[in-house]
Amino acid sequence: MRYLVRDRLLGIGDDYWIEDDRGDKAFLVDGKAMRLRDTFELKDPRGQVLIDIRQKMFALRDTMVIERGGEALATIRRKRLSLLRNHYRVTLADGTGLDVSGKILDREFAVEYDGELLAVISRRWLHLRDTYGVDVVREDADPALLIAVAVCVINLAEKERED
Repeated sequence: MRYLVRDRLLGIGDDYWIEDDRGDKAFLVDGKAMRLRDTFELKDPRGQVLIDIRQKMFALRDTMVIERGGEALATIRRKRLSLLRNHYRVTLADGTGLDVSGKILDREFAVEYDGELLAVISRRWLHLRDTYGVDVVREDADPALLIAVAVCVINLAEKERED
């Protein structure tokens, strides 16, 4: 399943829709403005919150936390030693991990689990400006979680570039 994400243009506090490959609204990323830390909600088209995304306040490295129903689902942080490409580690609540690597700021990266591709994030196949695609490769993968991971790593990479 492929999803189209319109990049937020003005920063935190902006809301933007994610559409499926048929052009239907699939998810809303609701950025919460006026907070001390970056906070987002991923909602379904009816407005029900599926996933909460927030920046962890007191961490040695920039870290984002993904929660579902008030329970921690995943923690995302940049890998320490990565020279050529951006690498992020997603630690799931059960202790397993996902690897995110590629050119994050160019919106050209992949999400893998144990060497198996779960999703590809890319602008290559799109002709719309400020839009990238999230192509969920595995049918049994959680699209909401993978979209939340993409939103997190892009946010972390943009913050790192600003610093």
